[in-house]
Amino acid sequence: MNLFKSNKIMNLLLLLFVVYAIFTFIHQQVKLNSYQKDIAYFEKQKENLEEEKERLLAVQENVNSPEYIEEVAREKLDMYLPNERVYIDISQ
Repeated sequence: MNLFKSNKIMNLLLLLFVVYAIFTFIHQQVKLNSYQKDIAYFEKQKENLEEEKERLLAVQENVNSPEYIEEVAREKLDMYLPNERVYIDISQ
């Protein structure tokens, strides 16, 4: 009888351990999937920032060129060369 109770206790402990191991494994898989999604998101964000950096470096190289200065003056500051005729479309 004592051996039978001991055997039941061992089986119960083994079952609890297996359930705990399965629960832990599933929980770790969920965390791992979450981390992989985070990695993919941050890698995409890193690529976007690198592209933006390259674009800004190109702008930085051209910022002192006369063409860029004229473009900014015309488009953003509404400045024009002397004696230049400017036509405004009033239909807009």
